[in-house]
Amino acid sequence: MKPFIRILTIVAWAVIPTTLAAQFTGPEVARRGFWETFLAAADIVKSEAAGEGVTRPFKLYLKQGDVESKAFWKNVREKLPNGAWDDWRYEIAAYRIDKLLGLNMIPPVIEREFNGKPGSLSLFAVNKHSLLKVMDEGIPIPAEAADAINKMKYITRAFDCLVANDDRTQQNILLTEDWRTILIDHSRAFRSDPEHTARLIYGQDGFKTASGRPMLFRQLPRSFVQSVRSLDAARIRAAVGTYLTEGEIAAVMARRTLLLADIDGLIKEKGEASVLY
Repeated sequence: MKPFIRILTIVAWAVIPTTLAAQFTGPEVARRGFWETFLAAADIVKSEAAGEGVTRPFKLYLKQGDVESKAFWKNVREKLPNGAWDDWRYEIAAYRIDKLLGLNMIPPVIEREFNGKPGSLSLFAVNKHSLLKVMDEGIPIPAEAADAINKMKYITRAFDCLVANDDRTQQNILLTEDWRTILIDHSRAFRSDPEHTARLIYGQDGFKTASGRPMLFRQLPRSFVQSVRSLDAARIRAAVGTYLTEGEIAAVMARRTLLLADIDGLIKEKGEASVLY
């Protein structure tokens, strides 16, 4: 069997971005449909326990023709002690909302059966480090990448607010060779309890704070904010299909209102030019 390396290079990047861009470039976004089809149809030539994560994923090695890649499969669906769900379907819903918003930070994910069970299958994307490794080992971020990394941090917070992903860790924020940000692991998102529809995870009144101070999204792309403003239940429903319930879609819409109010509050305080770019 050939090593599973060659084809993966198409999801890596060659230059450090000097301005904020989507994680996946235009040509790569154009091939998302190809990868979704590949994930659904490629032969599974090898499988193994991934060895990381509480959701017990499998690493699958896929091959179709001369195309080879790795992917991660999970079928967890269980209620946690705090009442939240850990659900493989949320992986697909998060990917589809990422596409709907034009963020392009989540690798392709589809539903696929493995070992006789349905689950989510996520394409492996080449990365250099997790944010956890960067922090733990003191790996320096190049000065020319610092601004983009900081902006991606704020986008990640805003996205996690919208999809109620309060399970984000430094381990599931991945960084490429050229310091672009990849987001993985969303099976504990889409909380729909009253607490997660009345408050955001981040923001002025967010659950999460640092040294007692709110963790804000100080700067956001104008295009992202416009995309959030354009969301409605019908568009979300059309994007996610059966992977979210009506209650979960309603919860996204409730958080959309809170997120926009927080952003508008920042704009009023700091000025639009300081917040949107």
